Amino acid sequence: MLLRSCWKSRHKNSPGPAPCCWIRPGLAALLWLCVTQLACGTGAVGETKNVVQKDAEFDVTYNDTVTSENQTIYAFNHTVSRNKGVHVSVDVLSQGLESPILFVVRQKQAVLSFQVPLILRGLYQRKYPYNHVGRTLCQPPTRAASETQYFFVDVSTLSSQGTNYQLRVSRVESFTLQTDKKFTFTASPSQPQYFKYVFPDGVDTVIVKVNSDMNFPCSVMSIQDIQCPVYDLDNNVAFIGMYQTMTKKGAITVQRKDFPSNSFYVVVVVKTEDEACGGPLRFYPLRPDELIDAGNRTKILDVMVSPAIDSKVYVMGMLFCLGIFFSFYLLTFLVACMENKRSVIAKKNAQTEILNLVGRSRQESLSSVEEDDYDTLDDINSDKNIVRTKKFLCVSDLARKDKRVLSKKYQIYFWNIATIAVFYALPVIQLVITYQTVVNVTGNQDICYYNFLCAHPLGALSAFNNILSNLGYVMLGLLFLLIVLKRDIVHNRALVRNDLNALECGIPKHFGLFYAMGTALMMEGLLSACYHVCPNYTNFQFDTSFMYMIAGLCMLKLYQKRHPDINASAYTAYACLAAVIFFSVLGVVFGKGNTVFWIVFSVIHILATLLLSTQLYYMGRWRFGKITTLGSCAGWCTSSTQTCIRQCSGPMYIDRMVLLVMGNIVNWSLAAYGLIERPNDFASYLLAIAICNLLLYFAFYIIMKLRSGERIQCLALVCILFTAVVWGFALYFFFQGLSTWQKTPAESREHNRDCILLSFFDDHDIWHFLSSIAMFGSFLVLLTMDDDLDTVQRDKIYVF
Repeated sequence: MLLRSCWKSRHKNSPGPAPCCWIRPGLAALLWLCVTQLACGTGAVGETKNVVQKDAEFDVTYNDTVTSENQTIYAFNHTVSRNKGVHVSVDVLSQGLESPILFVVRQKQAVLSFQVPLILRGLYQRKYPYNHVGRTLCQPPTRAASETQYFFVDVSTLSSQGTNYQLRVSRVESFTLQTDKKFTFTASPSQPQYFKYVFPDGVDTVIVKVNSDMNFPCSVMSIQDIQCPVYDLDNNVAFIGMYQTMTKKGAITVQRKDFPSNSFYVVVVVKTEDEACGGPLRFYPLRPDELIDAGNRTKILDVMVSPAIDSKVYVMGMLFCLGIFFSFYLLTFLVACMENKRSVIAKKNAQTEILNLVGRSRQESLSSVEEDDYDTLDDINSDKNIVRTKKFLCVSDLARKDKRVLSKKYQIYFWNIATIAVFYALPVIQLVITYQTVVNVTGNQDICYYNFLCAHPLGALSAFNNILSNLGYVMLGLLFLLIVLKRDIVHNRALVRNDLNALECGIPKHFGLFYAMGTALMMEGLLSACYHVCPNYTNFQFDTSFMYMIAGLCMLKLYQKRHPDINASAYTAYACLAAVIFFSVLGVVFGKGNTVFWIVFSVIHILATLLLSTQLYYMGRWRFGKITTLGSCAGWCTSSTQTCIRQCSGPMYIDRMVLLVMGNIVNWSLAAYGLIERPNDFASYLLAIAICNLLLYFAFYIIMKLRSGERIQCLALVCILFTAVVWGFALYFFFQGLSTWQKTPAESREHNRDCILLSFFDDHDIWHFLSSIAMFGSFLVLLTMDDDLDTVQRDKIYVF
């Protein structure tokens, strides 16, 4: 009966068929029944609306009035074209409405409805009304190039007062985007825009770029399949497809395989608020139902779709990456061949000199002595105090322990870091796979901070190029392990044949720390690749954890060279590094703007510096005594006073004092900087502390080496110069800052840049290339810098 009355009322003033009352099978019939009832409408029980249908035309503005007693239907005869769209624009002229006007647009395969004023909600459910609304009609797929269809715009309201409105329907001539052609348009929260793009033949991947000269208002760009309805409002744009917030820049790479129709919509929506893009938080409404004036939130943007790289560029990028690092394998092989020839000649000459100078050969102990056996005997402790407190020390004074004991001690570094790597990497890999899956399923590209202008997908990975560029760490780390293994084998063979150079000369050869360094470099590559699967705020520590390890191991290796007997154990060293990583996590989570955290960290930093300085100055031969009686306390005070008086005449170990004073100045300055500036990127700040200390100690080592009359061989000198140059270029590309998780995703995208190498790699990829080479070079420097001492007796090599 309801449908029959609706039919009669619609045909009272219109002789033609009334499409509003068509009955469709299945769910479509149920939906149509609901829409028909809403369009026909009833006031009180038994009251019937006066329905008027008008033949309407495009590009004509219709001024009309609607009340609860009348309803107007505008009928448009439309030729549907694949390249053109239809835009409906509505203005409500009356103010202070008790009830909004409902507009229902009925197409052949879609129904679009919206009310005016359009109420959009922001953060904390704040309400923003819009009296001017513009919507683009979705374009159902058609087999023919063009097809004639009717569509209808129904206007109704439940308000008893007359409400004035304006309606205008126009064609969108530039609805379909052209490849490599920029199109400029205007959008607002109530007037979203979307356009269609069809993949041309031979193009499987494109990159959609949306740009604006205006930071705000905040916007969202979305890529959606060709279907109805199109989700083009702030409160539903994230329902389907891929989307990302943007201020000035937005870019999404789209692959043909993801869209069966070989086409997609580019949707641009202006948000009602700017908080998602880092803008200010607006005031709270006084009442929960209060409407807030959104102001002018119109934004001018332009969109351009360009073909992305093809498979040939992928292949070239991979071959380039492999070629660079395999060239290091080839170069290493050539250098090794030349070094072998040189060492054979040098060894014959040196063996004769050593036989004339050294008439004895220290024999290896056959007992399985442990390191703790040395450290617990009273006579050994007394011997330590005598030896280590001498004003001038030689390496022979600090290389007194059995070399097999020390080798076992330093091999623990390698096995511990290998164990850490396995247990650290497995959950990291699982986590980033989950991140990538979430991005692919939800389409939310705000989760990961890529350089979207140079992010080349491969399979499920969104930025394959950023992952591939980490291959250098793994390959060069493996190469360093092979170099160390070769040296280890050569040294062990020399020990077996009782070679006097190996037994009596040079810096004692212990390779455990070198093995640990090579493993750490490989793990840095693996974890950096994991981080770049989905770089963001929560997993940045994956990219830096093994950098702390590398810096710490390098400092330990430098110290071990001249202090093999008293270097830290693996357990102590890794415990300290674990504490560093622990503070890194705390700093990332709680450090931003937290005064208490920065005070605590700065105090701990300074105390740790003082404690380490004391340990290094006295070479471990100091400790706090137990004060149990007044007499012992007085004795301790007297002894301390005498020590201070002696020290006031001048430090006994001037070189060590200079290093430690400079180290304290640097570290106290860094602590003060952190306390005052409170940098947002705490992990990088902590890494800067480690690198500054490493560079300071390395510079001190080189200066003291030259000052002691030692020289740097050609190979080591070439490594030093090459590594310094590469580090300089690497840091330049590192500070380009293509993205940053310290800001919102939209603000991060403002720093995005196009690829600069082979149309495949960006600045950060080049940082990966150069930094892996620089780290490899740094390791070679540590490995070769004391090769000039291989024929010098250890009692003639100074400790510093």
